[in-house]
Amino acid sequence: MKLIAENRRARYDYFLEETFEAGLMLTGTEVKSLRVGRANIAESYASVEGRDIVLINSDIPPYGHANRFNHEPRRHRKLLLHRKQIEKLIGAVQREGRTIIPTKLYWNEKGLAKLELALAKGKQNHDKRQATADRDWQRDKARLLRDRG
Repeated sequence: MKLIAENRRARYDYFLEETFEAGLMLTGTEVKSLRVGRANIAESYASVEGRDIVLINSDIPPYGHANRFNHEPRRHRKLLLHRKQIEKLIGAVQREGRTIIPTKLYWNEKGLAKLELALAKGKQNHDKRQATADRDWQRDKARLLRDRG
């Protein structure tokens, strides 16, 4: 698995509950741009459009060697999932108010671009402060145990 892009802020802003692996419907110049290693999924999210799940606001910059046949950098990209997974995601978004957040964009063993999606629940400000305090305490505790032997 070769990582192309990662959404590191997702763990800070959301409680990530369940993950799914999805394929992406890409054009040729998008694949070439990804092979160069340029992509940004930090501000992106997945949304329900009809009976499909679509990746919105992901940035794959135009391929440098393509001319007029280049792609639009922030276009909506259809995600390829199994029907049962789509139904589960649609139900969670509509009934429970969850959000579908992309966490990683990577190449799998076969050389196909895959996107790891997480079903997430938004964090409040006090949750973020608590998570920061817990992380600091764990770091201090590890430092104390290491120093004491």
